[in-house]
Amino acid sequence: MAKKNKYYVVWRGRLTGIFESWEECQQQIDGFEGAQFKGYPTRELAEAAHKLNYWQAVKPEGGSRDVSNSSFLISHSIIVPSLSVDAACSGNPGVMEYRGVDTATGREIFRMGPFEHATNNIGEFLALVHGLALLKQYNKTMPIYSDSVNAIAWVRAKKCRTKLARTEKNIEVFNLIARAEHWLEDNHYTTKIIKWDTPNWGEIPADFGRK
Repeated sequence: MAKKNKYYVVWRGRLTGIFESWEECQQQIDGFEGAQFKGYPTRELAEAAHKLNYWQAVKPEGGSRDVSNSSFLISHSIIVPSLSVDAACSGNPGVMEYRGVDTATGREIFRMGPFEHATNNIGEFLALVHGLALLKQYNKTMPIYSDSVNAIAWVRAKKCRTKLARTEKNIEVFNLIARAEHWLEDNHYTTKIIKWDTPNWGEIPADFGRK
């Protein structure tokens, strides 16, 4: 059974440091663009991680690191290089946009929108397909991270299963959905899609910081 996190290190947030509850940690990171944090089951591990920067602490590609004379095992690691995607929507439905960034640096790779009368789930779906098409176009083998369970499921089903009604305001959005679905039907890809582990890694780097 996995150990429950009792301590949280915040590297980027309203306040930084070690917090002894998820509620305290959440106050520092909710709505904070580019928040970086990670949970730990013991204070010893949290203090050891706090002495590192965020990317040293999460240690891409797995493995172990000796920290302050203790064995610091990263059980869930972030892979870099990789692409992270996310969407933001003001209202539901509302004005939506989506983007993809370099996971390690936060450098924006693409950004689309704003689009009227759409949903966040649609944006997450379009962002994933946009990322898949871009990586295939440039023959890149890196994985894609998304924090949306729905978008990942829709991509695997090759179908945007939104219940949003088509209107005059969102014709452009539905045209993008149709194009994305056709791309999924017509193209084979080997890119690995990975669910971003928000409770342990913080907000996905592509987050718009508007929660």
